[in-house]
Amino acid sequence: MNTTPRIILHEVGLRDGLQMEKAVVPTEKKEAWCRTLLGSGADLIQVGAFVHPEKVPQMADTDELFRRLTADKKSPAVLSGLALNEKGLERGLACGVELFCLGASASETHSRKNTGMGTAEAAQRIIGAAKAAAAAGKKVQVSVQSAFGCGFEGPVPEERVLNMVRAYLQAGLRNISLADTAGHAHPAQVERLFGAVFRLDPAIECACHFHNTYGLGMANIFAAMRAGVASFETSFAGLGGCPFTKVAAGNVATEDFVHALQLEGLRKDADLECLIGVARDVAAHFGRDMPGFVYKTGQIRV
Repeated sequence: MNTTPRIILHEVGLRDGLQMEKAVVPTEKKEAWCRTLLGSGADLIQVGAFVHPEKVPQMADTDELFRRLTADKKSPAVLSGLALNEKGLERGLACGVELFCLGASASETHSRKNTGMGTAEAAQRIIGAAKAAAAAGKKVQVSVQSAFGCGFEGPVPEERVLNMVRAYLQAGLRNISLADTAGHAHPAQVERLFGAVFRLDPAIECACHFHNTYGLGMANIFAAMRAGVASFETSFAGLGGCPFTKVAAGNVATEDFVHALQLEGLRKDADLECLIGVARDVAAHFGRDMPGFVYKTGQIRV
Protein backbone atom coordinates (compact mmCIF):
# COMPACT_ATOMS: atom_id res chain seq x y z
CA MET A 1 0.00 0.00 0.00
CA ASN A 2 3.00 2.36 0.39
CA THR A 3 3.18 3.00 -3.37
CA THR A 4 -0.41 4.22 -3.52
CA PRO A 5 -0.71 7.83 -4.72
CA ARG A 6 -2.13 10.32 -2.24
CA ILE A 7 -5.79 9.48 -1.71
CA ILE A 8 -8.16 12.37 -2.43
CA LEU A 9 -11.18 12.61 -0.13
CA HIS A 10 -14.33 14.10 -1.68
CA GLU A 11 -17.04 14.50 0.97
CA VAL A 12 -20.47 14.46 -0.74
CA GLY A 13 -22.78 14.22 2.28
CA LEU A 14 -24.25 17.70 1.95
CA ARG A 15 -25.44 16.83 -1.54
CA ASP A 16 -25.73 13.10 -2.15
CA GLY A 17 -26.18 12.42 1.53
CA LEU A 18 -29.04 14.82 2.11
CA GLN A 19 -30.89 14.68 -1.22
CA MET A 20 -32.96 11.65 -0.18
CA GLU A 21 -34.08 13.20 3.11
CA LYS A 22 -37.66 14.44 3.02
CA ALA A 23 -37.25 16.74 6.03
CA VAL A 24 -35.37 19.77 4.75
CA VAL A 25 -32.32 20.57 6.87
CA PRO A 26 -32.09 24.27 7.84
CA THR A 27 -29.46 26.21 5.92
CA GLU A 28 -27.74 27.17 9.17
CA LYS A 29 -27.30 23.49 10.10
CA LYS A 30 -25.89 22.62 6.68
CA GLU A 31 -23.53 25.57 6.93
CA ALA A 32 -22.34 24.45 10.37
CA TRP A 33 -21.66 20.91 9.12
CA CYS A 34 -19.75 22.24 6.13
CA ARG A 35 -17.64 24.63 8.20
CA THR A 36 -16.68 21.73 10.46
CA LEU A 37 -15.83 19.59 7.43
CA LEU A 38 -13.62 22.38 6.09
CA GLY A 39 -11.31 21.62 9.01
CA SER A 40 -11.42 17.83 8.70
CA GLY A 41 -8.74 17.38 6.07
CA ALA A 42 -11.20 16.51 3.30
CA ASP A 43 -9.82 17.71 -0.04
CA LEU A 44 -13.16 18.48 -1.63
CA ILE A 45 -16.59 19.13 -0.14
CA GLN A 46 -19.72 18.94 -2.28
CA VAL A 47 -21.99 21.69 -0.98
CA GLY A 48 -25.10 20.94 -3.02
CA ALA A 49 -26.74 20.54 -6.42
CA PHE A 50 -28.15 23.09 -8.83
CA VAL A 51 -31.37 21.26 -9.58
CA HIS A 52 -35.02 22.30 -9.68
CA PRO A 53 -36.15 23.03 -6.09
CA GLU A 54 -39.51 21.34 -6.65
CA LYS A 55 -37.84 18.08 -7.69
CA VAL A 56 -35.23 18.09 -4.90
CA PRO A 57 -36.37 20.57 -2.21
CA GLN A 58 -33.36 19.73 -0.04
CA MET A 59 -31.11 21.46 -2.58
CA ALA A 60 -33.11 24.70 -2.82
CA ASP A 61 -30.58 26.64 -0.72
CA THR A 62 -27.45 25.52 -2.60
CA ASP A 63 -26.80 28.99 -4.07
CA GLU A 64 -27.11 30.64 -0.65
CA LEU A 65 -24.81 28.07 0.96
CA PHE A 66 -22.09 28.73 -1.60
CA ARG A 67 -22.38 32.47 -1.10
CA ARG A 68 -22.01 32.09 2.67
CA LEU A 69 -19.14 29.61 2.51
CA THR A 70 -17.06 31.43 -0.10
CA ALA A 71 -17.44 34.87 1.48
CA ASP A 72 -14.77 34.24 4.14
CA LYS A 73 -13.25 30.91 3.13
CA LYS A 74 -9.73 30.21 4.41
CA SER A 75 -9.60 26.41 4.13
CA PRO A 76 -7.69 24.89 1.18
CA ALA A 77 -10.54 22.40 0.66
CA VAL A 78 -12.26 22.83 -2.71
CA LEU A 79 -16.02 23.46 -2.69
CA SER A 80 -17.77 21.47 -5.41
CA GLY A 81 -21.31 21.59 -6.76
CA LEU A 82 -23.33 19.28 -8.99
CA ALA A 83 -24.93 20.64 -12.16
CA LEU A 84 -26.88 18.66 -14.75
CA ASN A 85 -27.42 21.33 -17.40
CA GLU A 86 -26.51 24.82 -18.58
CA LYS A 87 -28.88 26.52 -16.13
CA GLY A 88 -27.17 24.75 -13.25
CA LEU A 89 -23.80 25.88 -14.56
CA GLU A 90 -25.03 29.47 -14.80
CA ARG A 91 -26.24 29.40 -11.20
CA GLY A 92 -23.00 27.86 -9.99
CA LEU A 93 -20.85 30.45 -11.74
CA ALA A 94 -22.88 33.20 -10.08
CA CYS A 95 -22.38 31.94 -6.51
CA GLY A 96 -18.76 30.85 -6.35
CA VAL A 97 -18.53 27.12 -7.14
CA GLU A 98 -14.86 26.09 -7.26
CA LEU A 99 -15.27 22.66 -8.90
CA PHE A 100 -18.19 21.73 -11.11
CA CYS A 101 -19.30 18.09 -11.05
CA LEU A 102 -21.18 17.43 -14.27
CA GLY A 103 -22.52 14.01 -15.20
CA ALA A 104 -24.61 11.98 -17.60
CA SER A 105 -25.99 8.49 -17.08
CA ALA A 106 -25.04 5.42 -19.12
CA SER A 107 -28.55 4.12 -18.42
CA GLU A 108 -31.18 5.52 -20.77
CA THR A 109 -33.96 5.00 -18.21
CA HIS A 110 -32.06 6.58 -15.33
CA SER A 111 -30.99 9.46 -17.57
CA ARG A 112 -34.58 10.30 -18.49
CA LYS A 113 -35.77 10.07 -14.89
CA ASN A 114 -32.88 12.16 -13.62
CA THR A 115 -32.59 14.82 -16.36
CA GLY A 116 -35.54 14.40 -18.72
CA MET A 117 -33.06 13.62 -21.51
CA GLY A 118 -31.67 10.48 -23.10
CA THR A 119 -28.04 9.49 -22.59
CA ALA A 120 -26.70 10.89 -25.87
CA GLU A 121 -28.32 14.31 -25.48
CA ALA A 122 -27.41 14.57 -21.79
CA ALA A 123 -23.77 13.67 -22.48
CA GLN A 124 -23.40 16.26 -25.24
CA ARG A 125 -24.95 18.98 -23.08
CA ILE A 126 -22.71 18.02 -20.17
CA ILE A 127 -19.64 18.23 -22.41
CA GLY A 128 -20.72 21.68 -23.57
CA ALA A 129 -21.30 22.85 -20.00
CA ALA A 130 -17.98 21.37 -18.83
CA LYS A 131 -16.06 23.18 -21.56
CA ALA A 132 -17.84 26.41 -20.66
CA ALA A 133 -16.94 25.95 -16.98
CA ALA A 134 -13.31 25.29 -17.85
CA ALA A 135 -13.27 28.36 -20.11
CA ALA A 136 -14.51 30.37 -17.10
CA GLY A 137 -11.46 29.21 -15.15
CA LYS A 138 -13.26 26.63 -13.02
CA LYS A 139 -12.13 23.12 -12.15
CA VAL A 140 -14.31 20.46 -13.73
CA GLN A 141 -15.08 16.80 -13.10
CA VAL A 142 -17.32 14.86 -15.48
CA SER A 143 -18.93 11.58 -14.57
CA VAL A 144 -20.59 8.52 -16.02
CA GLN A 145 -23.54 7.71 -13.77
CA SER A 146 -24.95 4.16 -13.56
CA ALA A 147 -21.59 3.01 -14.89
CA PHE A 148 -21.76 -0.39 -13.21
CA GLY A 149 -25.44 -1.26 -13.68
CA CYS A 150 -28.95 0.15 -13.42
CA GLY A 151 -31.84 -0.71 -11.12
CA PHE A 152 -34.26 -0.33 -14.04
CA GLU A 153 -32.27 -1.83 -16.92
CA GLY A 154 -29.92 -4.24 -15.16
CA PRO A 155 -26.40 -4.59 -16.58
CA VAL A 156 -25.03 -1.61 -18.49
CA PRO A 157 -22.71 -2.56 -21.38
CA GLU A 158 -19.15 -1.64 -20.49
CA GLU A 159 -18.50 -0.45 -24.04
CA ARG A 160 -21.26 2.15 -23.59
CA VAL A 161 -19.47 3.46 -20.52
CA LEU A 162 -16.14 3.50 -22.33
CA ASN A 163 -17.68 5.35 -25.28
CA MET A 164 -18.84 8.07 -22.89
CA VAL A 165 -15.33 8.23 -21.42
CA ARG A 166 -13.91 8.49 -24.94
CA ALA A 167 -16.25 11.40 -25.69
CA TYR A 168 -15.08 13.19 -22.53
CA LEU A 169 -11.43 12.61 -23.44
CA GLN A 170 -11.97 13.85 -27.00
CA ALA A 171 -13.41 17.05 -25.51
CA GLY A 172 -10.24 17.51 -23.44
CA LEU A 173 -11.90 16.49 -20.17
CA ARG A 174 -9.59 14.24 -18.14
CA ASN A 175 -10.99 14.39 -14.60
CA ILE A 176 -13.57 11.61 -14.89
CA SER A 177 -15.63 9.80 -12.27
CA LEU A 178 -17.45 6.49 -12.64
CA ALA A 179 -20.49 6.43 -10.38
CA ASP A 180 -22.23 3.28 -9.16
CA THR A 181 -25.59 5.00 -8.86
CA ALA A 182 -27.59 1.79 -8.35
CA GLY A 183 -24.99 0.07 -6.17
CA HIS A 184 -24.64 -2.88 -8.58
CA ALA A 185 -20.83 -2.85 -8.80
CA HIS A 186 -18.68 -5.72 -7.57
CA PRO A 187 -14.90 -5.74 -7.08
CA ALA A 188 -13.85 -7.75 -10.15
CA GLN A 189 -16.03 -5.54 -12.36
CA VAL A 190 -14.60 -2.40 -10.77
CA GLU A 191 -11.01 -3.43 -11.43
CA ARG A 192 -11.84 -4.50 -14.99
CA LEU A 193 -13.70 -1.33 -15.95
CA PHE A 194 -11.23 1.10 -14.40
CA GLY A 195 -8.42 -0.89 -16.01
CA ALA A 196 -10.09 -0.36 -19.39
CA VAL A 197 -10.47 3.36 -18.67
CA PHE A 198 -6.80 3.75 -17.80
CA ARG A 199 -5.87 1.97 -21.03
CA LEU A 200 -7.69 4.71 -22.92
CA ASP A 201 -5.47 7.33 -21.26
CA PRO A 202 -2.99 6.41 -18.50
CA ALA A 203 -2.81 10.08 -17.44
CA ILE A 204 -6.53 10.35 -16.75
CA GLU A 205 -7.61 11.56 -13.30
CA CYS A 206 -10.07 8.91 -12.19
CA ALA A 207 -12.58 9.26 -9.37
CA CYS A 208 -15.17 6.80 -8.11
CA HIS A 209 -18.50 6.97 -6.31
CA PHE A 210 -19.99 3.80 -4.85
CA HIS A 211 -23.36 3.24 -3.20
CA ASN A 212 -23.64 0.54 -0.57
CA THR A 213 -26.96 -0.92 -1.76
CA TYR A 214 -25.74 -4.53 -1.55
CA GLY A 215 -23.03 -4.08 1.08
CA LEU A 216 -20.14 -3.98 -1.41
CA GLY A 217 -19.26 -0.31 -1.22
CA MET A 218 -16.03 -0.56 0.79
CA ALA A 219 -14.86 -3.64 -1.15
CA ASN A 220 -15.43 -1.73 -4.38
CA ILE A 221 -13.48 1.27 -3.11
CA PHE A 222 -10.44 -0.88 -2.42
CA ALA A 223 -10.83 -2.59 -5.79
CA ALA A 224 -10.79 0.83 -7.42
CA MET A 225 -7.69 1.72 -5.41
CA ARG A 226 -5.95 -1.43 -6.69
CA ALA A 227 -6.84 -0.36 -10.24
CA GLY A 228 -5.13 3.01 -9.71
CA VAL A 229 -8.01 5.28 -8.74
CA ALA A 230 -6.96 8.00 -6.30
CA SER A 231 -10.11 10.10 -5.74
CA PHE A 232 -13.04 8.79 -3.69
CA GLU A 233 -16.49 10.26 -3.08
CA THR A 234 -18.04 9.31 0.26
CA SER A 235 -20.70 10.70 2.58
CA PHE A 236 -20.75 11.48 6.29
CA ALA A 237 -22.45 8.73 8.30
CA GLY A 238 -23.05 6.74 5.09
CA LEU A 239 -26.10 8.87 4.32
CA GLY A 240 -27.49 9.18 0.82
CA GLY A 241 -28.90 7.71 -2.34
CA CYS A 242 -30.18 8.86 -5.71
CA PRO A 243 -33.92 9.68 -5.61
CA PHE A 244 -34.20 8.78 -9.31
CA THR A 245 -32.88 5.22 -9.14
CA LYS A 246 -35.00 2.14 -8.40
CA VAL A 247 -33.49 1.10 -5.04
CA ALA A 248 -31.82 4.00 -3.27
CA ALA A 249 -29.17 3.33 -0.65
CA GLY A 250 -26.46 5.25 1.11
CA ASN A 251 -22.83 5.85 0.27
CA VAL A 252 -19.76 4.46 1.96
CA ALA A 253 -19.37 6.49 5.15
CA THR A 254 -16.50 8.98 4.98
CA GLU A 255 -15.41 8.26 8.54
CA ASP A 256 -15.44 4.49 7.85
CA PHE A 257 -13.26 4.99 4.77
CA VAL A 258 -10.81 7.29 6.53
CA HIS A 259 -10.64 4.84 9.44
CA ALA A 260 -9.77 2.01 7.02
CA LEU A 261 -7.17 4.17 5.28
CA GLN A 262 -5.50 5.13 8.53
CA LEU A 263 -5.25 1.48 9.55
CA GLU A 264 -3.26 1.07 6.31
CA GLY A 265 -1.05 4.02 7.18
CA LEU A 266 -2.73 6.37 4.70
CA ARG A 267 -4.25 9.85 5.15
CA LYS A 268 -3.06 10.18 8.74
CA ASP A 269 -3.54 13.94 8.22
CA ALA A 270 -7.32 13.59 8.07
CA ASP A 271 -9.06 14.40 11.36
CA LEU A 272 -11.05 11.23 12.00
CA GLU A 273 -12.50 12.47 15.27
CA CYS A 274 -13.80 15.55 13.46
CA LEU A 275 -15.50 13.36 10.85
CA ILE A 276 -16.97 11.13 13.54
CA GLY A 277 -18.29 14.22 15.30
CA VAL A 278 -20.10 15.38 12.18
CA ALA A 279 -21.60 11.92 11.64
CA ARG A 280 -22.84 11.83 15.23
CA ASP A 281 -24.40 15.26 14.87
CA VAL A 282 -26.11 14.19 11.64
CA ALA A 283 -27.53 11.10 13.40
CA ALA A 284 -28.71 13.26 16.31
CA HIS A 285 -30.33 15.76 13.94
CA PHE A 286 -32.36 13.08 12.18
CA GLY A 287 -32.99 11.11 15.36
CA ARG A 288 -32.06 7.71 13.97
CA ASP A 289 -29.13 5.40 13.40
CA MET A 290 -27.15 6.08 10.24
CA PRO A 291 -25.65 3.39 7.97
CA GLY A 292 -22.07 4.19 9.04
CA PHE A 293 -20.24 2.11 11.63
CA VAL A 294 -17.26 3.96 13.09
CA TYR A 295 -19.30 6.89 14.39
CA LYS A 296 -21.05 4.35 16.67
CA THR A 297 -18.09 2.14 17.62
CA GLY A 298 -15.23 4.63 17.67
CA GLN A 299 -11.93 3.92 15.95
CA ILE A 300 -9.52 1.03 16.45
CA ARG A 301 -6.41 2.39 18.14
CA VAL A 302 -3.15 1.03 16.72
